Amino acid sequence: MGKAWRSYTTCSASAVTIEADKGPEQAAAQTASTQRVDKLNLYNTMSGRKERVQPQHGQGDKISMYCCGVTVYDLSHIGHARVYCCFDVLFRLLRHLGYEAQYVRNFTDIDDKIIARAAEIGEDPLQLSHRFITEYRADMSALNCLSPSAEPKATDHIPQMISMIESIIKSGHAYETEGSVWFSVESVKGYGRLSGRSLEDNEAGKRVAVNTSKRHPADFVLWKAAKPDEPTWDSPWGPGRPGWHIECSAMIRELMGPVIDIHGGGRDLIHPHHDNEIAQSQAACCDCKGQSTEPPEDFVRLWMHLGFVNVDSEKMSKSLGNFFTIREILQRYNAIALRWFLTNSQYRQPLNYSQQSLEEASDRVYYVYQTLADAEAIMRGAPAAASDSELGSLGQGSDSIVAAVEAALCDDLNTPQAVALLSEPLKTLNDLLHTKKGKKAKGRLESIQSLQRDIRFSLSLMGLDAKDPTEILKDLRHAALVRAGVSEQDIAESIERRVAARAAKNYGAADKERAMLAEQGILIMDGPGGSSTWRPGVPLL
Repeated sequence: MGKAWRSYTTCSASAVTIEADKGPEQAAAQTASTQRVDKLNLYNTMSGRKERVQPQHGQGDKISMYCCGVTVYDLSHIGHARVYCCFDVLFRLLRHLGYEAQYVRNFTDIDDKIIARAAEIGEDPLQLSHRFITEYRADMSALNCLSPSAEPKATDHIPQMISMIESIIKSGHAYETEGSVWFSVESVKGYGRLSGRSLEDNEAGKRVAVNTSKRHPADFVLWKAAKPDEPTWDSPWGPGRPGWHIECSAMIRELMGPVIDIHGGGRDLIHPHHDNEIAQSQAACCDCKGQSTEPPEDFVRLWMHLGFVNVDSEKMSKSLGNFFTIREILQRYNAIALRWFLTNSQYRQPLNYSQQSLEEASDRVYYVYQTLADAEAIMRGAPAAASDSELGSLGQGSDSIVAAVEAALCDDLNTPQAVALLSEPLKTLNDLLHTKKGKKAKGRLESIQSLQRDIRFSLSLMGLDAKDPTEILKDLRHAALVRAGVSEQDIAESIERRVAARAAKNYGAADKERAMLAEQGILIMDGPGGSSTWRPGVPLL
């Protein structure tokens, strides 16, 4: 008796719905879950262990999530891509699990770095930040990131920041000097508990110069007194602008309330930024006697931080010349390939960026989308599709692709495992499409339809989906030509020379033509009747 073809049940992929006010790119990440299931576990930086994500009491299905956004003075880099693609996966997963996910990602649009860059190039600081907000959004769209629930700009919430600073002063945790307001780190218990640093270990905040008027070197600025030729706002302490740390705390409180479920960003934000957020948010809800009405850990229920990005095993740095913007990478690689590369590493671990890794990711994405394109081509010429009930009966007793991927993602966003789980279904789908045995398999078309649908839905949970597989393949081919420095015409001429060499039985010359292109990541594929075509591949370095 021949080996039976393994089939897979469809899970929630069949329950996809589109909300009237959502675009198709957002609807792709959503399912019609009627009841949430609390099974997502994330690593909490504060506790040092994985914890179950659950809504706050009285909040229904709502999960609030805040990710520290970019300071908009330049194009975003690969480190930003990692952070925001990761939080995009979490946003998609929360919605898939039936939560009402509130995702807020801010813009720091006034800061020392913005002012310095604007002065360097002779541009108004606020115009500069507005320009780079537009560029950032273009990068996020290219990376297939869903739009957050809100993207507040710091400059739109100055009154809320002033009000919060007034509360901190009233509680005795801040002091004014020479028109600036400083937070007193010695006035709060447990300062630095997120990072594990004691006051003796702490340095002055990274974004402020050491100031002799401060009471303690680690005191950080809440309000900066005005300087010539800088944007300023009126305040009770005179004209000035907010410090970096107060921005996030004030916007969180204004848009999300005093306690949120998830807060995070890159590991570099743990100290001083997130330590400072905890301290000032605690101080802002103290009573007049200076007693905290909320424990510091209650400002955020779960802290989530991503590992650093290294380039060829070295720290990414402009001074080392190994600094890459998202825009630069996308000029040479497909956006889904970049996301695949980012997905292939667990978010808390360091990520090593290299050309080889991106080439391998591009090759894998080409394989995945060639398989899906082949499946679509078969289904377009097939009879009417089977119903969901018919598809479900094919895989009774077998594991669900979507359920397995979901389980991996619910285990602290284990995206490497989630991606790996698609390997076997993709192989099965390829066998059904292209092998003699597969083409004769019972229920072949139904199995192709089921596999294709579940694979595509699983990809959508990780932001690796595309509306049209053929467009992805086209873009991957174009990117490969750019990297190789050749044109379609160059490849066609090489293939002609190879065909002529083979006809003359000059196999050495034929092999040389093939090898030369292979070194550049262009793979010649021989077909029937002496025909040849090409596909992108990993360069033979």
